Amino acid sequence: MEDKDPYALFAEWYVEARKTEPNDGNAMALATVDGEGRPSVRMVLLKEHGPDADGKGGFVFYTNFESRKGGELAENDNVALLFHWKSLRRQIRIEGPSMPVSDAAADAYFSSRARESQIGAWASDQSRPLDDRTTLKARVAETEKRFNGREVPRPAHWSGHIVMPERIEFWQDREFRLHERWLFEREGDSWTSGMLYP
Repeated sequence: MEDKDPYALFAEWYVEARKTEPNDGNAMALATVDGEGRPSVRMVLLKEHGPDADGKGGFVFYTNFESRKGGELAENDNVALLFHWKSLRRQIRIEGPSMPVSDAAADAYFSSRARESQIGAWASDQSRPLDDRTTLKARVAETEKRFNGREVPRPAHWSGHIVMPERIEFWQDREFRLHERWLFEREGDSWTSGMLYP
């Protein structure tokens, strides 16, 4: 494993997970920290990955920049990701700074989404208080009417982030809790690797 490129190894494990996980094999926990150092974590979906992702290399997810996570990312761009694939008894931990994806990448991904999801991106004030679900449904109906008969453009507050890894750890479950752990750390344009005690 030490001779592998971590992006290539991630791609191998990811392909297996997409086949074996019953739901959302692309789900990952995203941990952020606000301006006062308080952590927060939630599940998001990986949409692109690899050394060429968005021309920078990394791991891409999309969100509302006005959401809680969007605000935290604006205050502190250092994040951690965790993939846990129970069916494979594997985990991958990723740490590094993040930054918004290019407008071209965000536009391309937004246009690929279901129309209902595009409408939802306009109708939802993500992370803000909601008095009743009927209010959300009314906003969805208003937004559908607004864009009736035409394409739904990407809202300015909706885009993606790319996490550019500085550390990637691959964890494989083994008997008697003697797990196998490999850590890759970025050094300039290359990676160093080594094993960790379980």
